[in-house]
Amino acid sequence: MSRHRTLLLALAALSLAAPLATVLAQGTRGIQHIRPLDRRGLGVFEDPKQDTTTFTEQRVSFGGAFAQEFQSLTHRNAADPQLVGGVDLNTLQAIGPGFNTAMANLYMNVQLARGIRVALTSYLSSRNHEDTWVKDGYILIDASPFDVPLLNTLMERLTLKVGHFELNYGDARFRRTDGGNSLYNPFVGNLVIDAFTTEIGAEAYYRSGPWLAMAGVTGGEIRGQTGPAEERASAVLGKLGYDTQLREDLRVRLTTSVYSTPRSVKNTLHSGDRAGSHYTGVLDNVSNNWSGQIWTGFNSNLTALVINPFVRFRDLEFFGNIETITGGASTEPDRTWRQQSGDLVYRFFDDAAYLAGRYNVARGEFAGMPEPVSAVRMQFGGGVFVTRNILAKLEYIDQQYRDFPSSDHRHGGSFKGFMLQGAVTF
Repeated sequence: MSRHRTLLLALAALSLAAPLATVLAQGTRGIQHIRPLDRRGLGVFEDPKQDTTTFTEQRVSFGGAFAQEFQSLTHRNAADPQLVGGVDLNTLQAIGPGFNTAMANLYMNVQLARGIRVALTSYLSSRNHEDTWVKDGYILIDASPFDVPLLNTLMERLTLKVGHFELNYGDARFRRTDGGNSLYNPFVGNLVIDAFTTEIGAEAYYRSGPWLAMAGVTGGEIRGQTGPAEERASAVLGKLGYDTQLREDLRVRLTTSVYSTPRSVKNTLHSGDRAGSHYTGVLDNVSNNWSGQIWTGFNSNLTALVINPFVRFRDLEFFGNIETITGGASTEPDRTWRQQSGDLVYRFFDDAAYLAGRYNVARGEFAGMPEPVSAVRMQFGGGVFVTRNILAKLEYIDQQYRDFPSSDHRHGGSFKGFMLQGAVTF
């Protein structure tokens, strides 16, 4: 059965179940402990613990996100010719101005009981998949299902997430473009090394005032895995953070996250973006859905640590990402990649418009390359919220590839130009 038919049958089943629950057609109304999908979600990181939404009955909520770009980028390289059958494999694909394939997400949230929510996200359209593809599905528990005083007291500060979900590694995940959802990202694209994956497991959160602690364990893979036990092991992750409003016009947040697994069949912490890049064809010599990204190739063992500072003073916002990743494939010694980035965003008209700039550098070692290489990305632009659900943004990007060997198609490589994007969420 195709994934399209599976999704349609699921929606039909929910429609037939409508008498058992109130079905809402838009957004997150009536859903507890959830980040708003529209402009109100800016500056929100983890789903909020405090919530004033009152549970009255089971509710089903549907939402969507769409992104469409016009791309005007150019690229070049200086790699030595690699002739195979008279064809130079280091020749870049020809690109020119045009529209990228639109991306779209579908969100479904079910409020099952007080503080208990089930979430399902599907990619309806993306570069990486031509058909509907489920991103994640999990249950979030923010209240005790049993009216026991001790459990009620514990759940005032505890949150449990169980299922197949996007890992809470780092804070960049809350500001990145995820398929059709580009509303939270002040830019079009994400970081050069993009930390994003979904895995099966559980996360437990403890929140007390400005403090946040999270510990989790997963299967270490983007999908279910029942292969030989000696080829895989569980992954552990954790997060510690401090987030406070020091005064009315000054907010400070600082978190550190860690993820580690001793071995995997195919770990995808930095290569798990199922939707694909919003930059099409740049510096590609073959078809590639993740144009412009750096994949570290740490498919087996991996330890990653990232520090994320966030400061908002009045209308000026800074977000940083300082990351170190060490690991390798099963047949190679460990290598290391380091990434640093800084976003500066000035928001005005009560966050209805903004100007932004980002500097992002990633440097590290590839298997089979004698020296470290790097990629440097600069992004400048701005956006206007036509409504709290509709964002139009313009970006100029310039990315340089440095120190790649002359036999690699990225040697002397760069791409630059403008991106115009329209984003809608509801």
